[in-house]
Amino acid sequence: MRLLLVEDDNHVAAALSAVLARHGFDVTHARSGEEALQALVPEGAGFGVVLLDLGLPDQDGYEVCGKIRKRTSTPVIMVTARSDVRSRIHGLNLGADDYVVKPYDTGELLARIHAVSRRTVHEDPAAGAESALHLGPVRIELPTRQVTVDGSVVQLTRKEFDLLALLAQRPGVVFRREQIISEVWRTSWEGTGRTLEVHVASLRAKLRQPALIETVRGVGYRLVAPAL
Repeated sequence: MRLLLVEDDNHVAAALSAVLARHGFDVTHARSGEEALQALVPEGAGFGVVLLDLGLPDQDGYEVCGKIRKRTSTPVIMVTARSDVRSRIHGLNLGADDYVVKPYDTGELLARIHAVSRRTVHEDPAAGAESALHLGPVRIELPTRQVTVDGSVVQLTRKEFDLLALLAQRPGVVFRREQIISEVWRTSWEGTGRTLEVHVASLRAKLRQPALIETVRGVGYRLVAPAL
């Protein structure tokens, strides 16, 4: 697997690159946010995972994560010394797939890298469904992961698309919050509830269809198909 390591400390990067290489990774080292963004052109440039340190010299790591997510769906694992819950939620809301706090165990890091890569390849909520879904003015192209409203493309993060695709494949069916977190985020409900609420609010705003995703109080969410 090709891996993009974004780390401004050359000593840390060299040591980590050596470990990753021993485990079969083809590592490309970027020393700044801009260098990382250039390495991901075109459309991810074949990288399986981006390992993103947040302490970069030229740009805030959160900002870089947001830019990466706009360019590609390549999984991003944030690496930082910031361990507070708000920082983790902020990173996940920007489109990060996982968050590792320093100091970390190398075995845990390797396990997380393999986990996010497996999710991307094998566990897409859109997999195995029909190629396109139509919900009034909203069209969801599952193979290309493109969403349009009245013909105009809407830019969604990877998790926003996964959430929308999950709900849209079974309109009218209520999905429990715990079920959504399990299927889209591949984790447990604890500590992730606020992240789900933020993603639902973002989808409503971006799609300009506030009534499309209905909150079922005390249970979860369902997609309300527009009347024809």
